[in-house]
Amino acid sequence: MARSALVVLACLVLAACASHGDKKHRKEDKDENTTEQVLYRSAESSIRSSNYKDAITKLERLEARFPFGRYAEQAQLELIYAHYMSYESDQARSAADRFIRLHPLHPDADYAYYMKGVTSFDQERGFLDHFRAADPVNRDLTHSREAFADFAEFLARYPSSYYATDAQQRMIFLRNLLARAEIEVAQFYMRRGAYVAAANRARNVVEHFDQSQSVADALAIQIESDWRLGLVEPARDALKVLQLNYPHYPAFDKEGRFVFTESVANGDRSWLNMVSWGLLDRPNVPPPILIDVSGSG
Repeated sequence: MARSALVVLACLVLAACASHGDKKHRKEDKDENTTEQVLYRSAESSIRSSNYKDAITKLERLEARFPFGRYAEQAQLELIYAHYMSYESDQARSAADRFIRLHPLHPDADYAYYMKGVTSFDQERGFLDHFRAADPVNRDLTHSREAFADFAEFLARYPSSYYATDAQQRMIFLRNLLARAEIEVAQFYMRRGAYVAAANRARNVVEHFDQSQSVADALAIQIESDWRLGLVEPARDALKVLQLNYPHYPAFDKEGRFVFTESVANGDRSWLNMVSWGLLDRPNVPPPILIDVSGSG
């Protein structure tokens, strides 16, 4: 009886395996017979339902089976989007580069260029962490710089693209972010007396991020660092620019005189203060005591 039961069990197992194999072969045959249009529509359906992993599988299968078909180029474009929506930034960027390489004159090539910038932009989602770091010199804004360069190339090639306005807004954000990061590093160097390094960082902001919100801070750092290095004329030139373009900058006192952030500790005027007619290196003296004129005291 035991032997008979084992034989029956073995037959059932073999029958189940055969049935599974038949189903698998039927599915493969069905996939092989699927038309390009049906496969593309299925991939589109997956994208609409936010099933991006499934869409990627179908789009890759479509391109592999119909490399010169009607939907091949569109599938390559939509792979960029599907990878991006799956948080696969590196794959999305590679897909964009591949599309540009294969179809540089395609009417939708602007989308590939645009998405290169977007993928790098989103890789810097934790940019606020950079500003919480203890040491600003060690902050890594590689992806932000990459995104800025990508958007600049995109706008140079396709200034009238449908995506141009969004790219411009992202560039404004990135420009201010990168400039602010340079300022923080410059201030870091200033606090440590590394005036050459501070001046170089500030000059970089003035020259390459001239439309950012940090230009005035950069000019102020240039003024102070150049003066402390004995570079009188460059400091005065920067001071003139700051006075002309930012007359209400906080470093100017009520009389319009520039006050260093690191003024001398005693009340005596330094030679810098004297040769600049009181504009620079002002002594650190307390304000006058206010007289109570209300009659209550």
